[in-house]
Amino acid sequence: MTLWPRTLLWRSVLLIALLLLVAQLAWLQIFRVTEREPRAQQAAQQITSIVNLTRAALITAQPAKRLELLQDLSQQEGIQVYLARPDERIEPFAPRPFLQIIQADLKRELGDDTRLATARDGVPGIWVSFRIDQDGYWMLIPRSRLERAERLRWLGWGALVLALALLGAFLIVARVNRPLRALTRAAGEIGRGKTPPPVTETGPAEIRALARTFNQMAADLKRAGDERALLLAGVSHDLRTPLSRIRLGLEMLAAKSDAAIRDGMEQDIADIDAAINQFLDFARAGEGEDAIAGGDLNTIVRSVCERSARSGRPVTLRLAALPPLPLRPLAMQRLVANLVDNALRYGGDDVEVATSVADATVVLEVLDRGPGIPLGEVEHMMQPFTRMDHARSGSGTGLGLAIVARIAQSHGGTVRLLAREGGGLRARVELPRRA
Repeated sequence: MTLWPRTLLWRSVLLIALLLLVAQLAWLQIFRVTEREPRAQQAAQQITSIVNLTRAALITAQPAKRLELLQDLSQQEGIQVYLARPDERIEPFAPRPFLQIIQADLKRELGDDTRLATARDGVPGIWVSFRIDQDGYWMLIPRSRLERAERLRWLGWGALVLALALLGAFLIVARVNRPLRALTRAAGEIGRGKTPPPVTETGPAEIRALARTFNQMAADLKRAGDERALLLAGVSHDLRTPLSRIRLGLEMLAAKSDAAIRDGMEQDIADIDAAINQFLDFARAGEGEDAIAGGDLNTIVRSVCERSARSGRPVTLRLAALPPLPLRPLAMQRLVANLVDNALRYGGDDVEVATSVADATVVLEVLDRGPGIPLGEVEHMMQPFTRMDHARSGSGTGLGLAIVARIAQSHGGTVRLLAREGGGLRARVELPRRA
């Protein structure tokens, strides 16, 4: 599991968020360093004024009213004055730039003998010493006089601005990403053998150029497909016409003709005709046929297997109750027929066809007891014009499994060739319950 997002949208938003966060922190640091000295000087001036006013008030006040004056300062201003003692414990200012600027300004204004502390006898605060004649005093000023009450407010405003910037970045990236999602959907339809409508050419210049190029590519692919279908139709017509004449000539041969030669020629004609049919099936697998929403896979399987039984090659059926599926009936019939024919051709008479439901997929399996396919050859056998060594001497074009894979892909499904327990092959087709 990785925290790095997979989509372009969220990757862009995350990168923009990191950039905004770094920029925000950098500006906060620049602002803090820039305003540190003016704020420290202002705080030092305020403390100097408090100390001078307090000392002047104590000097000019009558001795009997000094205590009352100190009480008023404590209650109204939060400023307390104490006599200095020899045994007192003080903590000097920490070596922070802000406090050091305050200390330098206070000593320049109040005298070099002025002492400053952040705690006295364990009591925290801003402690400043001053003298009246021979007596030493400590003044306690609340730390709130040096701290900015608006710091949290600035942080809150910064967080709000960052959130609004991220929201704006999300909307901008989502708008830029919308044409890419349309291109992705269209590319998926092309991969499934469909011809999507042209993608709207909107957005930035680069996206418009990409959409324009994609539309041109889709049009070229459609034109190539149409030309391929026309070529195959012409080839099949031109080949079948002489084949029909040859078949008619064979039927008109006299009975005295060599029956073995005639049978061999008829078999060659049937093989050529079957090869032409497979070429056509491979070229137009899943094309030119609309899918129906409530297709019944079991009905198609029964139809193919009943036809095989009528030709003397019965097949064992194990069919489970299946939900309606979005199917192209003729294409799916070709898929089942190719799997059953392959199993009967190479696996003998012990052939089973089974259907089942597994989670969100419907499974079709055709099982035989043939030689099977080595694990390293499975992917290769799904390619066109590929046959196993033991099948090369027989008839066939090597397109059967390629046609099955193409039809399954056009339905959003997959084909797997697995080893069957006890020997043989398990051809497994998995189709989604929804298109």
